[in-house]
Amino acid sequence: MSTHFFGLKDWTFNYSHSIGRNEFAGTGFRNPVSMAMAADDVVYVLNRSYENRLDGLRVTVCTMNEEYISEFGSYGEGDGQFVWPTAIGVDADENVYVADEWLNRITIYDKDGEYLRKWGTPGSGNGELNKPAGMVITPDGAILLVDSGNHRIQKFTLDGQYVSQFGSSGDGPGQFNLPWGIALDREGLIYVADWRNDRIQQFNAEGQWQATFGQSGSGVGQFNRPSDVAVDNDGLIYVADRQNDRVQILAPDGRFVSALYGDHQLSQWGKEKLLSNPDMIRQRAIAVANDKQAFEKALSNPCAVKIDDQGRICVLDHTRGRIQVYQKSKDAVLV
Repeated sequence: MSTHFFGLKDWTFNYSHSIGRNEFAGTGFRNPVSMAMAADDVVYVLNRSYENRLDGLRVTVCTMNEEYISEFGSYGEGDGQFVWPTAIGVDADENVYVADEWLNRITIYDKDGEYLRKWGTPGSGNGELNKPAGMVITPDGAILLVDSGNHRIQKFTLDGQYVSQFGSSGDGPGQFNLPWGIALDREGLIYVADWRNDRIQQFNAEGQWQATFGQSGSGVGQFNRPSDVAVDNDGLIYVADRQNDRVQILAPDGRFVSALYGDHQLSQWGKEKLLSNPDMIRQRAIAVANDKQAFEKALSNPCAVKIDDQGRICVLDHTRGRIQVYQKSKDAVLV
């Protein structure tokens, strides 16, 4: 749990539960890189796996209550396949979009994982892609796509028609160096995790720069390769501070509020795995007894952070193949 006072709010971030475990198929994740929240508590988790274990490359579909639903996708360059997937999104019709930085394309599936279509052309011209990374689908039915290798954000229609772009290579206001995650707030402001510049940048809906938060480092309000960003309905900004192994929480004006470092407890899928393997129970008991610094609880390379429609904070723990879920208190108090 993490608590911080600022203004008239006492924000408390309580750990709720974890989803998942490390697994190459079925009830688990393997090197997950992105996730998307859908209706009815459904979560789509994009697994990149390892280059020597391509069987783990897939999308896992489950619920926030850790009910396993299905999985889809496989390694390859054919329709419905991917090589180096980076990001996943869901539109209002529950179609699923997956970005692939190797193939420089977006692949679209229906909610059950059936292939629908694809679009994307490699290059640096208008509408062309070079290592697409994060994405967000706007309320008016467009995609804001982080074109990371071209150091810009491009806007497309859902069927891939180019609309506009903003950003360029550099470290000045409105410039990027391999940007990654992207999010919208309820007012339509755009937030971009500027990965190699170690900062978050804010833009208006037209792509005009508004503000910059953070700098390189490991201190309060500093970042080391921020990979994703999310904004809740109160305007709090959540940053997956990947190489600092934490999620930092900022006020709407960029002031530091709090940080999450991990509070993991064994997930239901993890418990089921242990119950089926007595030797694993004994090995885990020894490991936990020797875990004096509580490494099992801690985040390790958190790569994505999302807010679901109930306001729960979902942190995708890349190295440990799980989602840690937190709930923010909503009570206002005088301080």
